[in-house]
Amino acid sequence: MHGSWEVFLTFLKLGMISFGGPIAHIAYFHTEFVKKKLWIKEDLFNELLAVCQMLPGPASSQMGISIGTIRAGWKGGILAWIGFTLPSALLLFVFAILVKSNAIPDLKWVHGLKLVACAVIAQAVCSMWGNSVKDLKGIVLCLAAAFVSVFFRNVYSQILVILVSAFLGFFFMERKIDPKDLGAGQSSSSLGFIPTQKALVCLLTFFFLLILLPFMDFLYKDPLLQLADGFYRSGALVFGGGHVVLPLLEGETVQKGILSSEVFLVGYGAAQAVPGPMFTFATFLGGMIQGGKGAILATISIFLPSFLLVFGVFPFWQRIRMHPRVEAALTTIQPAVLGILLAALYDPVLVSTIRSGLDSMIVLVLFVLSFFFQVPSWIIVLVGIFSTFLS
Repeated sequence: MHGSWEVFLTFLKLGMISFGGPIAHIAYFHTEFVKKKLWIKEDLFNELLAVCQMLPGPASSQMGISIGTIRAGWKGGILAWIGFTLPSALLLFVFAILVKSNAIPDLKWVHGLKLVACAVIAQAVCSMWGNSVKDLKGIVLCLAAAFVSVFFRNVYSQILVILVSAFLGFFFMERKIDPKDLGAGQSSSSLGFIPTQKALVCLLTFFFLLILLPFMDFLYKDPLLQLADGFYRSGALVFGGGHVVLPLLEGETVQKGILSSEVFLVGYGAAQAVPGPMFTFATFLGGMIQGGKGAILATISIFLPSFLLVFGVFPFWQRIRMHPRVEAALTTIQPAVLGILLAALYDPVLVSTIRSGLDSMIVLVLFVLSFFFQVPSWIIVLVGIFSTFLS
């Protein structure tokens, strides 16, 4: 039990200080668990990171779940997630309460949060471009995905784009795998921290919920079922990091008329100012939709796929990853999801936010600070808020 509480308190500390997004979170984890506490070795840390970056979902949270599980079993994995997620989730829930109760007046600084969202998403698109789009095929796929997402604005078109891109990669773009790229020589047992039988149950549960929840929502039309379905699906189909979840969540909330675009972007801007995982943006949205129970349900639903995938995939990863068609499918998905994010940057982010030339200049300045000078996100938020008082 002592080990479990040590895991919880360590990740709680990291959840309160980990500003800067997934890449910064990974750096915090490396310093804490490889250099300071010596919980895992360098090669195992790199192996875990490689797997988490290829799986859908938030890589930093999946890394935390993995490290906690290795340290203190499956309970340690859950406590690691709770500790890392709790600070930002609480902050964003409180913010949702204030917005929902109109305790925060519609002042200029609220518009500043929307400008911050524009700059942050633009920075994410530019950062992801070099890693996701590497040839002419990638450019075509990215632009095609963006076109479909702009002109067919619903969450199902986004899911279809992801599935079609995976299909194209799997059947038409087979790649040869170099064993050196997969960490050949490392012990595959290092990833087998969940027994094979339980891993199979987790994988079956992952796909079962992906199919069952939409069916249950269609049958019963219950608001909580709709929330659980939308947020679970968003967490299960996000490839490429926290910012990519934005178009999926926008499809499940704004496009369905549940929340306004303004509230959605204000919450997204506020999410940049808190430490911890970007996926706790779901806590804000759930709180706006269904209060406290909605916040809890949305948070659990969007992170649950990460648990099921981490516990389900790791024991089989070496065999799965060695299949060249799987590698090709995963590689092809990346430019497609970037196209989805690019479409979201245009509409609703820029379309509903930019009102004047001054707004455009503010977004440009924030983008330059973020992309070229790597200014911390919380500073970007402050600059964005105060800059709106210039007009």
